[in-house]
Amino acid sequence: MNLLPKDGTVVYHGRIFDEVTSRNYYERLSSSIPWRHDEVVMFGKRIVTAREVAWFADAGIPYRYSGTVKQAIAWTDELAELKYIVEGITGLSFNSCLANLYHHGGEGMSWHSDDEKALLKRAGIASLSFGAERDFAFRHKLTAETISLRLVNGSLLVMKDETQEFWKHALPKAARIKEPRINLTFRTMAGL
Repeated sequence: MNLLPKDGTVVYHGRIFDEVTSRNYYERLSSSIPWRHDEVVMFGKRIVTAREVAWFADAGIPYRYSGTVKQAIAWTDELAELKYIVEGITGLSFNSCLANLYHHGGEGMSWHSDDEKALLKRAGIASLSFGAERDFAFRHKLTAETISLRLVNGSLLVMKDETQEFWKHALPKAARIKEPRINLTFRTMAGL
């Protein structure tokens, strides 16, 4: 079922892994991914973020966003396994993944769209969540209409079609949340 009333498609599959499996993936991803603080350029200034990231892709595809370039790392066994599962559920195929580690609810992501030129236009982005439950929100670029949902441990959210053209999304900060969350966003880079 599409969560958006217009101008895009967002499907929340809910929990696709049970609690034990989700915890196991969280622990394996925590230790197998070479996490690094993200660097972005905002308002002309280079900023090092609190969250940590890692970029994985086929054939070493780099990822350029917010004034920086992420060099691709080869898929880990866990990520390749999760990519296969997500592709089976969604019917989509992905050639890359941006992994995000939010250490607690004091770290979030402001309103943005995943609309970089390097991303295949209108392709799906599949977002897997492990760890702390977090709110996630969408805001229409023209009408400012908002939609919010809670992403639970082991859940899958898919954004596709014209969603990135008409909607922004955010992970609001929530100081009461003390536990970490790992978010895997499987993507398709263009021109490959």
